[in-house]
Amino acid sequence: MNKAQFIFLLRNCKQVNQIPPIHAKIIRSGHEQDPFIVFELLRLCSTFKDIDYASTIFNFSQNPNVYLYTALIDGFVLSGSHTDGISLYCKMVEESIIPDSYAVTSALKACGSQLALREGKQIHCQVSKLGLTSSRSVRMKLIELYGKCGALDDARQVSDEITKDTVCWTAMIDGLVRNGDMNRALQVFRDMQRENVMPNEVTIVCVLSACAQLGALELGRWVHSYMRKFQIERNHFVCGALINMYARCGDIDEARRVFEEMKERNVITYNSMISGFALHGKSVEAIKMFRGMIKQGIRPTSVTFVGVLNACSHGGLVDSGFEIFHSMTRDYGIEPQIEHYGCMVDLLGRVGRLEEAYNFIRGMKIPPDHIMLGALLSACKIHGNIELGEQIAKLLMDCGEADSGTYVLLSNVYASSGKWRESAQVRAKMKEGGIRKEPGCSAIEVNNEIHEFILGDLRHPQKEQIYAKLEEVNHTLRSKGYTPATEVVLQDIEDQEKEMALAIHSERLAICYGLISTKPHTTIRVAKNLRVCSDCHSTIKLISRITSRRIVVRDRNRFHHFENGDCSCGDYW
Repeated sequence: MNKAQFIFLLRNCKQVNQIPPIHAKIIRSGHEQDPFIVFELLRLCSTFKDIDYASTIFNFSQNPNVYLYTALIDGFVLSGSHTDGISLYCKMVEESIIPDSYAVTSALKACGSQLALREGKQIHCQVSKLGLTSSRSVRMKLIELYGKCGALDDARQVSDEITKDTVCWTAMIDGLVRNGDMNRALQVFRDMQRENVMPNEVTIVCVLSACAQLGALELGRWVHSYMRKFQIERNHFVCGALINMYARCGDIDEARRVFEEMKERNVITYNSMISGFALHGKSVEAIKMFRGMIKQGIRPTSVTFVGVLNACSHGGLVDSGFEIFHSMTRDYGIEPQIEHYGCMVDLLGRVGRLEEAYNFIRGMKIPPDHIMLGALLSACKIHGNIELGEQIAKLLMDCGEADSGTYVLLSNVYASSGKWRESAQVRAKMKEGGIRKEPGCSAIEVNNEIHEFILGDLRHPQKEQIYAKLEEVNHTLRSKGYTPATEVVLQDIEDQEKEMALAIHSERLAICYGLISTKPHTTIRVAKNLRVCSDCHSTIKLISRITSRRIVVRDRNRFHHFENGDCSCGDYW
């Protein structure tokens, strides 16, 4: 066989097990060093992700050129061996082989996947010297790299040098979302609209993700309308993002409507809907949808089980939770991961079966993480089990996984039992270690703009009106018999000071802003980064009754729908 025939044969190879026999024929015919044939061999191995065989072929090639290096770097990237791909690129440069735009693009992709900012910047400097930054593909990968690594100023600088199309704008938005800068991501999306650049499905998914994390329901609804107007394809990824956005922004009914309007559903959209039900405390609906999905012949994934077990936890459904947990391995061959074990510990902790939860942790196949232990520590505080709480806290501190939440929880466990000296010692230890408590922050969307509040916030331009409304609400609450639950203020201070501290919690300020800036009887939606305290929970129930408002609050754990003095969680959260 000649060279052309071998290349034809390699390009039409359909199975990975066909590569060795073809390679053997190539060696017998004396073509094993032909760069064109070696390139096709490497490309084929990369396609089938047989990176070990590709590496062997490359290592036996004499004087490999830039194309062979690029083919193997591509193979490493495709197989997830990003560090090896970066190392091979560096080796190529050390061998004085000048990279082309294809090699640079592959190397930058590896850097982006590995979040290797330092190596990516070195490649950027190198390609600038070689004059390769004029390549659009190189610039796009640079934007992607800087976006993923959080170097947003660098990403913007590169993007300013090219004519921005949909892909470029999307890369910028994606980078901001990945790095938690949701407000800026939405601002870039607005800039994109002003430039009359049409978004694609990927752009929409990124923007909906930003809306979901901010709780920006009105903007999310506008994006949904935009999709209809410009007939953007509603594939499974887009619909999953839509369902997730509506669920996380507090409108579970609209999330269900999007789900029901879909002509075809897959596991992604089912997962989004099950997780949404769990988030809103609709445990029975989540389990029903899980059962329905299985009846439809759709196989659940690891993510599915996280959603449905979380729903069992929020509903206190212990028997259903254990039955579903055991079915993972028994019926689907899915080994439980830390998230699944965490749901079970949370479930047992919530219903007060603390010793059983602790024994469950001790019997796990994998070591617990700080999130799981923190959930049990929180349950110990709620149910007043100081002894077990101390054991859990010691475990966290001994394994070096104690974060600010651990210290605060342990301090609160002591304080809730009146052990102020021990509580102060924990706080002092936290201060000595330079560990700072995460501040509470609540956000509310009004007229497509997000307003954020912290405890006792005085930054808002309408602070006078907000605090006037707060005083008015407090006066009405007291006239209705409300008494502040000062025991939830876990500090050794006077009751009057405790009452003042409770009155200026961030969610109350956000709600008061909603009361003065939205029409009567409309729903107020607030998102908080921490768990709502029991006094605020009781207060918001009363506010919903005296103002005839429906108030939806998303805290760290779930949604609370307050209406006519009641909450959807049934005071179980």
